[in-house]
Amino acid sequence: MRSLLHFLTRIYFLLLFLLLEIFCLILIVNFNNYQKIVFTNSTNHFIGNIYKKSSTFYSVFNLKKINSDLAEENTRLRNKLEKTKVPNDTDSISADSAKYFFIASKVISNSVNQRNNHITLDKGIKDGIKEGMGIISPNGVVGIITNVSDHFSMGPTVINMKWKVSARIKKNNYFGSLSWDGKDYRYALLNEIPIHVKLNIGDTIVTSSYSSVFPEGYLIGKIESFNHKEGHNFYNIKIRLSTNFMTLRHVNIIKNFYYKELENLHRNRE
Repeated sequence: MRSLLHFLTRIYFLLLFLLLEIFCLILIVNFNNYQKIVFTNSTNHFIGNIYKKSSTFYSVFNLKKINSDLAEENTRLRNKLEKTKVPNDTDSISADSAKYFFIASKVISNSVNQRNNHITLDKGIKDGIKEGMGIISPNGVVGIITNVSDHFSMGPTVINMKWKVSARIKKNNYFGSLSWDGKDYRYALLNEIPIHVKLNIGDTIVTSSYSSVFPEGYLIGKIESFNHKEGHNFYNIKIRLSTNFMTLRHVNIIKNFYYKELENLHRNRE
């Protein structure tokens, strides 16, 4: 306490000077219209900048929650839309049913620089996740679940040389298989498209109806380039993938209610 009093005694004249300056400033602003307007405008501008910076600061730190909320909302809308696709005259499915159900999930890890890349998600057996379920992003196809624990799941992505996706050209319905050559995570290859098919750069590639994992017509990418070697009957087609695997954070896991039935049917055929 004695030190504080000693300090105040030392700066007494400085404090008195500052108080008088503030008092004079108040008098000038209150009794002069021009100075009052200038002071008010300057104060509003200063306060506005503070609010703007604080809002930006809050938004940056709140961005993670905002993205998570948006992902959850997209999943709810996707499930609602899926229910509208059920035909009204079906006997075996109720009006509230759907072929697919989507489960929102966050990406725990995701490799892009290996020959056989995998993704790990924060949903597992306790969330209803099983092997064979597809994974999609808001922008396109991602991969498939092959391993599941109580709280996590993982599987190969499109950029995995050991996995292929049944795909078709949207404008003409010609289908083939999409595979990855192990080079650039942004591109994949569409195979088995005959050379008599008319193609254009920018043509949209989507999932085909032959997949028991993904809904038909879900975006995969667009044709980046194509050519064919002399004497060959099929194109070499390079596809620019619509999903950016470098920035992937939120995905949907797809539950196909008829997956087991389809798989059993295929096994019995074999």
